[in-house]
Amino acid sequence: MNQTPFVITIGRQSGSGGREIGRLLAERFDIACYDKEILSMAAQESGLGPDVFERKEGRKGFFSSFIGVVQPFIGGGGDFYNNQLSEENLFVLQSRVIQKVASERSCIFMGRVADYILRHHPRHLDVFVAADLDDRAARIMERKKVDRKTAKSILEECDERRSDYYNFYSSGIWGAADSYDLCINSSVLGIERTADYIAQFAIEKLGIEPVELR
Repeated sequence: MNQTPFVITIGRQSGSGGREIGRLLAERFDIACYDKEILSMAAQESGLGPDVFERKEGRKGFFSSFIGVVQPFIGGGGDFYNNQLSEENLFVLQSRVIQKVASERSCIFMGRVADYILRHHPRHLDVFVAADLDDRAARIMERKKVDRKTAKSILEECDERRSDYYNFYSSGIWGAADSYDLCINSSVLGIERTADYIAQFAIEKLGIEPVELR
């Protein structure tokens, strides 16, 4: 069996259950699942406070320092820390942390354009999770304790932000089938069975040691 670390990246619509699916997959394969933890790790790496990353998260700015920065897997070069702090530079810091972690251990990354950042990784699976609008709205209503109209407004705003961020920093299109290895609607099978389906797909694509699906 291939012992090279593998990574699963998960992009998702807001309210699709993608985060829960990521956690379930992490349990299936006994690996870490990184979401906002990456922000803390990038903050520690840079010496900046985590609030800097949280304020900038999901926002796009001028495309001033990105060209040539997200280099082939575990690429380097350049004295980043002497550059002016900007949204793009914060993205670079986050990208380098993602690359470093992915080179050291098998893991799952939620969003953060990780599929594009890790496009040269030797063993990666890129997944996008969608869901029916009614199911998504119901999750937001429960999570945020808001009415249906407000929930739909939250979904629209969040998805627009994610789409803008992804489309700005990658060469793909957020949610488009040809940007990923697998796109799946979690409303069809439900959260747990969707996780099972992705796990089986990962076993086949990445050559992972089969695991018992619960």
